[in-house]
Amino acid sequence: MRDNWQLFKGELTKAFCEKLIENCKNLPEADGATFNGNQNHRRSKVRWLYGEKGLQDILLHYVNIANAEAFNVNIQQEMYEMQFGEYDAEYGGKYDWHHDVNWENSKNFDRKLSIVVQLSDPETYEGGDFEFSEVESPKKEDWGKQGSILVFPSYLTHRVTEVTSGVRYSLVSWVRGARWR
Repeated sequence: MRDNWQLFKGELTKAFCEKLIENCKNLPEADGATFNGNQNHRRSKVRWLYGEKGLQDILLHYVNIANAEAFNVNIQQEMYEMQFGEYDAEYGGKYDWHHDVNWENSKNFDRKLSIVVQLSDPETYEGGDFEFSEVESPKKEDWGKQGSILVFPSYLTHRVTEVTSGVRYSLVSWVRGARWR
């Protein structure tokens, strides 16, 4: 059976995750949105990281392992941006069902693989579960571990359920490749 996603449990240390959260909170904040700008579908705050070569190299290491073991898709060996996400219970932070491929994109590339890093300690928030719609989701006790890295094909539909207490932080990025065929 083909693997639908690859999970690397607790690969990044607590200290690394906490320092990344601290640093990202200093970046300019924006409301999270979708490809078509629908802000009701998504309630979150985002901050963008560009040119963080060391962090990108760490994530690409896991992307390459996942791609070799499970997906075997044609990807470029670079990330163009990373998105620090904040889902706060104060505003009902969530992201309803979506995929990460912009099928209306007229460029000659698509997002091929998505990478999600669990930055928060799971004891600091409730809700905020990451789920897939058409395939089995990672078990919360595995995925929720701070420093875990999840890699999956960007066309899989997924969501983050509403955070009901505390704040959930994540880091998301995408690896591109030639358009899906």
